[in-house]
Amino acid sequence: MVPNAGHLRLEQAGGTSASPRRITLLGATGSIGASTIAVVRERPADFAIETVTANRDAARLAELARSVGAKRAVLADAAGYAELKAALAGTDIAPAAGPAALAEAAAAEADIVVAAIVGAAGLAPTLAAVEAGRTVALANKECLVCAGALFSAAAKRRGVQVLPVDSEHNAIFQAMGSGARTDVRRVILTASGGPFRTTSKEALRSVTREQALKHPNWSMGQKITIDSATLMNKGLELIEAHHLFGTPPSELEVLVHPQSVIHGLVEFRDGSVIAALAMPDMRVPIAHCLAWPDRLDGPCEPLDLAKVATLSFEEPDMDRFPALALARHAMETGRGAPTVLNAANEVAVAEFLADRISFLGIAALVEATLEAAERGGLLQEPATVEHALELDRAGRAHARALLPQIAAKRS
Repeated sequence: MVPNAGHLRLEQAGGTSASPRRITLLGATGSIGASTIAVVRERPADFAIETVTANRDAARLAELARSVGAKRAVLADAAGYAELKAALAGTDIAPAAGPAALAEAAAAEADIVVAAIVGAAGLAPTLAAVEAGRTVALANKECLVCAGALFSAAAKRRGVQVLPVDSEHNAIFQAMGSGARTDVRRVILTASGGPFRTTSKEALRSVTREQALKHPNWSMGQKITIDSATLMNKGLELIEAHHLFGTPPSELEVLVHPQSVIHGLVEFRDGSVIAALAMPDMRVPIAHCLAWPDRLDGPCEPLDLAKVATLSFEEPDMDRFPALALARHAMETGRGAPTVLNAANEVAVAEFLADRISFLGIAALVEATLEAAERGGLLQEPATVEHALELDRAGRAHARALLPQIAAKRS
């Protein structure tokens, strides 16, 4: 699904085109949106953000739309239309709101759509961009977790290039350029290990919300930061890599790398291992996607290996971080298991952030939900967006029904 020698190349590349590349930014108010805007502001002659979207923060979206000179601003929440329209009064920026307007914005003419909506909510608009034939810079891993086969088939049918924004998948994308896909023996995603890499399982029982939100290397939104602390994020990335690169689960591995300098490795059948290194800064993979197949001057400080001095690695501890094992099991099970996994995890993370379940309760709720869904015969492969969203809703309902028993086990 990601570009290779057999795919068409972009007709124009950022930094070399005669006119700016037109960008649609889905999820403009999140951390990926902010990093994308930062890259674009460094290259105003090369890029132009024409459409920005957000969930329900009308004031913030209007502010961003004005600051980047967008032509259209769209809220996913239809109830925010009046506020957005008022905030954009006196400008030429067209306001819109609601799921249909969001899908229309995603499908509109653009050179590249940056898909950065968090969670399963990003599936429908991102798929709308794919169906419209737009090049997609994918930062929403849930599109592939919730409906990987469906999304991949649509991208293949429409001849759409999907460029990975996640730092790990972007690294693998670059490393894979060193050889043929058929010569790849192993793909390794790296994980920082999060804030609790060396924390005992007993101590994990009393982890607080504030402690879990202190990631050692990355500045991200709350949901992905908690996912990084449980290592669920790495599990979701395994599923994403499986679909992005067509890599069998048996050839996908995770390696804990606390320095977050090596983002991904590809081992070829001759024993060569190609690693992609960069500073832990999301502007690097974003710039790579926006300019692909060309490159921009570095958007952040160069990597100084002498200053880093040490690169260390260790195996992930599946006992202390069962979320990673659950995600791998869901990937290997296939069908609707990853969809339910993601749905349950979104509920569990929200409950943890609200201080209603413990840190270890996150994985416990996900596991219980997967078991209940399997007993109920819910794990069919989603064939349509509607089916995927129905399965997502069912997974959330199961998770919420199981909340009392998980909360009761809280230490």
